[in-house]
Parts: sequence; structure tokens; C-alpha cells
Amino acid sequence: MKNNKFKLAVRTSLASAVLAASGQASAFNLNTDGVDALLYGYARLNASYDFNENIANSARTGSFAQLGGDDEDVEGHFGADAFQSRLGVMVKTESGLKINVEGDFRGSGGGSLRLRHAYGEYEGVLLGQTWSNYMSFYGITPGLDFDGVPGMAGLQGRTPQARYTTGPLSVALEETLTSVVGNTDLREGLPTFTARYEQALGALSYSVGGLAHQVAVDDGTIDETAFGYATYVAADFALTSSLALHGTVNYTDGASLYLYRSGENFGGEDAYLDGSGLNTIAGYAATAGASLAVGEGRSINLSYGIATMDWDDAENDLGAAAIGGKSETNQKAMLNYLWKPLSDVMMGVEYSYYRRENVDGDSANANRLMFAAQYNF
Repeated sequence: MKNNKFKLAVRTSLASAVLAASGQASAFNLNTDGVDALLYGYARLNASYDFNENIANSARTGSFAQLGGDDEDVEGHFGADAFQSRLGVMVKTESGLKINVEGDFRGSGGGSLRLRHAYGEYEGVLLGQTWSNYMSFYGITPGLDFDGVPGMAGLQGRTPQARYTTGPLSVALEETLTSVVGNTDLREGLPTFTARYEQALGALSYSVGGLAHQVAVDDGTIDETAFGYATYVAADFALTSSLALHGTVNYTDGASLYLYRSGENFGGEDAYLDGSGLNTIAGYAATAGASLAVGEGRSINLSYGIATMDWDDAENDLGAAAIGGKSETNQKAMLNYLWKPLSDVMMGVEYSYYRRENVDGDSANANRLMFAAQYNF
């Protein structure tokens, strides 16, 4: 029984928002005329201190894009905000219909309401915007930084989609996300097809995902397309009643936007255009982590993630000057201590190390501390 409880805690902890899902557990509930309505969310403070240059984004997340910036030699930066705070409504009817609308305040750089979820679901058919079907929360080590480590399973974002789920299998057609080096004349010719299989077997919980899409450029003169695909495997394993292991492996070719934190900060470019046409770019990523429950609502979590893109062909075809400043490898390691003094309150402190290496050989790294306090309702 202890083993199962620990696994459940792991599954419901998002790497970028520890215990966010627990907000629904104590949500305000209104049940009338066969409609069950839940108002849920949390208020959260995030604070960070960058020992080196300032790499903080809204919600005090660490940004790879800001490594090696203008203030690289200026050390010591503190900041705090409450932009991660969240509010949502979940409605369920006696007929089995489910509707969810949720937002937070990370919009427009922080402070403005941002739509996260807006969808309806009935008998396995989901229509609207929610987490991409090409991702999983398995394999994630609980952390405080909202954006997590490179290499987590799949997109780790939300997209408009049409999804069908039956048992552990789900398939979807989603809004296509593409990026081509130096080109903004992109055409969304076809939706992205995704498939995911998730299963829990005793101490092991795992997820396998796949994706296929079309990368297209059309500026009125040049009309080129390429095929892109991606896959991941993610797993959690409850080694003992208090120790769990987490890990993910990802591979993409022509779908780097779905390779988490592989680019300037999030996804990288899928392809590049030269005289021979549209050429895809491959990449791979992985994470490894462990969570140790130490009693009385406390836990210690350690994680490492890496994402790498293969720029060799693009460098040969386009020249080093065209892509030298592109991120080739992003790495992050983090160690945190989390504490739940009450069932609906979480506090924690986290140390993180960031490193970015560019195609031209330039590199930069940073060290930072983060504190968070979250109050669920």
C-alpha cells in the first residue's frame, strides 16, 4: 500500500509545478441538477537568485536563451513574482460530459491572464485545447522551476486538438508546430498526428509516444515540404516505498519543436532550406532523476536533463556563419527539498545548474537558487 501511495504522489506531481494537480482535490464543489462544478487553483510565490547573469523569466524560471547575454559579467540577481498562480473550472454532468477551462497569469511576459485549457470531453472524444497527446508526466522528477529540465517527454505544452482515448491508448490530430531556419513563410498543410500508450504495472509506470507531421514552406515562389517524426519513452519506477526513479528518452527528426528545451529555450528548428530543398534536422534528449520521501510531507529530488540537436548537415550546407549562434546542447541539473506542512500547502527550495553550448563552440553556464510557496484550493 505504501508503494502505491508513493507512486500516486509521483504521478500527480508535475515537474514544472509540484502538486499543481492537488488543487482539485480540495476544490470548491457545487452539485446541482446533475451538474458537478469545481472551482480550483492555487496562489503561488516564486523567488529566485541568480548567482551569475540574470536568466530569470516570468514565474522566475531559468532561460537558456539568456545564457551568455549582455549581463554575463554582472553577478547577483534577485526577483520574485506570483505569475504562476492558477484558476480553473471543471464541470461534469450526469451524462458523462466533462468541460474544463483553466488559466494562469504568465501571459504577455507575466501578469496577464493566459489560457491553458479549454476543452470538452465525452465518451473518450476530446475537442479543444489541452496538453498535447504527444507528451507524458511519467518520467518527470518533481521540481520547482515551472519549465523543468531539457528532455522531458514530448512537447510539455498545450495545443488545440481532436483526441480519442480508449483504455491506455490515445490518438489525436493537433495543431502543427513547425520552425524552419531563417524562414517565416511556413504553411500548415496537414494536422500533426500523435499517438500515446500509457500503462501502470505494479511498481512500473510507463508511457510511449509517437508523432508524424508535415513541415512546409511556401513564399509564393518556393514551395517545399518535408516529413518530420518524433518518439519518446518515459517511465517511473518505485524502487522502495520511499524511493522512486524517473527517466525519459526522446528522438526527433524534422520535429525539433517537440524536443523539449532543445532550442534557444524551448523547441529548436525542424528543418533548413537550401538549394536542394527542405532538409530535416535530427535531435535527441534524455532525463534521469530520483525522488526520496523522508517523512512528514518532505521529499528530496534530484534530476538531470540534456537536449542536443544535430547541426552538422546544416553547417555544411549553410555555412557556419548562418547557424553558429544556434544552441546545440542544453543541459540542466537540479536538486531540491520540498515540504508539505499541510495537505494543501507546499514550500520548497531548489538549486539548479544550467549550461548551453552553441554550434560555433561558444558556451555559457549559470547557477541559481529558487524558492516557492504554493497554496491550493
